[in-house]
Amino acid sequence: MTAYAYFVQSCREQRKRDNPNVNLTFGEQSKQCSDMWKSLNEGQKKQYKELSERDKKRYEHEMKGYVPPADAGGKRKRGQKKVKRVKDPNAPKRSLSAFFWFCNDERSKVKGLNPDYGVGEVAKELGKLWREISAPEKERYAVMAARDKARYDKEMEAYKKRPTPVAAKMEEYDDDEEEEEEEDDEDDD
Repeated sequence: MTAYAYFVQSCREQRKRDNPNVNLTFGEQSKQCSDMWKSLNEGQKKQYKELSERDKKRYEHEMKGYVPPADAGGKRKRGQKKVKRVKDPNAPKRSLSAFFWFCNDERSKVKGLNPDYGVGEVAKELGKLWREISAPEKERYAVMAARDKARYDKEMEAYKKRPTPVAAKMEEYDDDEEEEEEEDDEDDD
């Protein structure tokens, strides 16, 4: 804990002892403690700084033997940053929805009619247009999306069947091992 944190802790305890019936909000209490801390001279702050130094030494001593816990099945703990998964550049492109096929056709028209629109405004306009088009028109885009989905599924199936770089290395290793065994057999003759 910092010297100021120790001071705030003692300030709260003292206020509770002196005025147990007065209820201050956290903000009011923090403001009072802050003003009091600013009015202290270095001699008065010294005791809190010593407590802070002692706590820092305790922390460093405890951290010397600290071993972080094992990964809990890949689950993130609070405060941990999410590790970004690297996308394979050879993986097939995802299929587009009917709405995105519609957007591909209409985006240039919306931008042409509204050159001052930003990305968000264009997206809002496209959403509005999508809600207003007829069912047969939406069906046309749904067919396009279904074809694209079939393409993606087919490409993904082929992608999953191909050997991974690790599997290819293992096959290479197995081939080398077989060659060594054949050489050993020839030496025995």
